[in-house]
Amino acid sequence: MLVSVVPIGNSRGIRFPKLVLDKFLVKDKMNMEVTENGILLTPVNDVPRSGWAEAFCKMHENKDDVLEGIPVSGAFEWEW
Repeated sequence: MLVSVVPIGNSRGIRFPKLVLDKFLVKDKMNMEVTENGILLTPVNDVPRSGWAEAFCKMHENKDDVLEGIPVSGAFEWEW
């Protein structure tokens, strides 16, 4: 596919067709890698809260999820 390089201020850019962006789920960021053969662009697919489940499991294993100094019994009266 032949694409045009267009001026954008003092820089230049390439416009991607919507079908291409949709196919690769491109949102607002792409990773650019400069190689000997050219430029490789890959989409950045940030998934909200990805990796949280594993992090919470690891915290539980290390007992990092225990609140210190807060009574567990119901006899405690909170002061407001």
